[in-house]
Amino acid sequence: MIIDIHVHTSEYSLGDSSLSIENAIIRAKSIGLDGICFTDHESLGIYDFAAELSARYDFLVIPGIEILTHEGDLLVFGMEELPTRKLHASELVSLVKQKGGAAISAHPFRDNKRGMGHHITRMDETIGIEVLNGRTVRENNAKAFRLALELGYPCLGGSDAHTEEEVGAFATLFPGKIRNLEDLIRSVNQNEVSPLIRQKGNYLALEEPVEENRRYLRSAHSLLYSFS
Repeated sequence: MIIDIHVHTSEYSLGDSSLSIENAIIRAKSIGLDGICFTDHESLGIYDFAAELSARYDFLVIPGIEILTHEGDLLVFGMEELPTRKLHASELVSLVKQKGGAAISAHPFRDNKRGMGHHITRMDETIGIEVLNGRTVRENNAKAFRLALELGYPCLGGSDAHTEEEVGAFATLFPGKIRNLEDLIRSVNQNEVSPLIRQKGNYLALEEPVEENRRYLRSAHSLLYSFS
C-alpha cells in the first residue's frame, strides 16, 4: 500500500495550510494513493473523526500529530493526548513507545531549526526517519537518507503537503495490508516501509539494501536529485 504519511489541513493547521481535508482526500485518491495521514501541528482534531472520513470516502485516513520538541519536529502516531509542555525528543519518543505508538523524525535536515538532524544519533530508541520530504531541498533529503541507512532506521517519505498540488509528491510503501492506525504503527516499528518518489504519475521506490554500499547510495541520490 502507498500512503502519504505527512499532510497538513486548513482545518487544524490554522494559518499554515490552505489544504482542506476533503480536497486532500480527493487528490490522494485521484493520484493512486491507498491512504493518507493527517499530521497537523500540535492538534488532535482529526482523531475524532478519522474513521468516519475513511467510511465516507472509502479511503484510508489515519490520524497523527506533528509535535515540535526541543530538538526538532516528530511525526507521532498512537498518542491521544498532547504533552502539557515542550519536551525533549527523547522524552516524547519514550512516551510514544510506552503508549504503543510510533515516532518519525520529520524533515531532519531542513534548514529552519525544526529538524532533528544529528540529534537522531543520540536517541536511546529507534525512530523512523522521513528521508523524503516534499518541502525539503534534495540535498537535505539526501543527508537524511544517508543517516537513516547508516543507522539502519526505518526510511519513510511524506509530502508535508500544505496545498492540493503537493499531496503525494513523496509517499511510503507499506508491503503489507494497512487497515488502520495500529497496522501503520506496527509496520513502522518493524521497519516494513520504503520511501517513494512520484515522477510522471508513477512511484519509484528507493529500496533499502541488505548492506550499505557506495554504488547503491549513488543510485539513490541520483533519483533524489532528478526529482522535480
